[in-house]
Amino acid sequence: MEIVVDQIGDRAATYEDFTKVLPETDCRFAVYDFDYMTPEEVPKSKIYYIFWSPDTAKVRSKMLYASSNQKFKTGLNGIQIEMQATDASEISLDAIQERIKDRAH
Repeated sequence: MEIVVDQIGDRAATYEDFTKVLPETDCRFAVYDFDYMTPEEVPKSKIYYIFWSPDTAKVRSKMLYASSNQKFKTGLNGIQIEMQATDASEISLDAIQERIKDRAH
C-alpha cells in the first residue's frame, strides 16, 4: 500500500476545518497539531495522530487501513496523543480537549 498525502491544512485553519475534510465513507490517517492554553494560561501544543475509520466505510478500506496503521504510525515522529475514531463525536473538540486533561493527570 502506498500512503499519499491527501491534504495539508493551512496553519490558520481551525480544528473544525480539519474535521470537516475527513470523508464520511472512507478511512484516513490524520495528524493535527492542536494549540491550547493550560489553566495557568500557558500556551501549549499537542500533536494528535487520528486513525479515522468511519462505520460507513467499505469493509475492504477498513481492513487495508487497519493492516497499515501500525507501520504508518511507526514512521511518524513527535506524536503525543493517538486516537481512533469511527464517527465525528469521537474526535469532537470536547473529546480532543478531554484527552489533554487525561494526559495532564
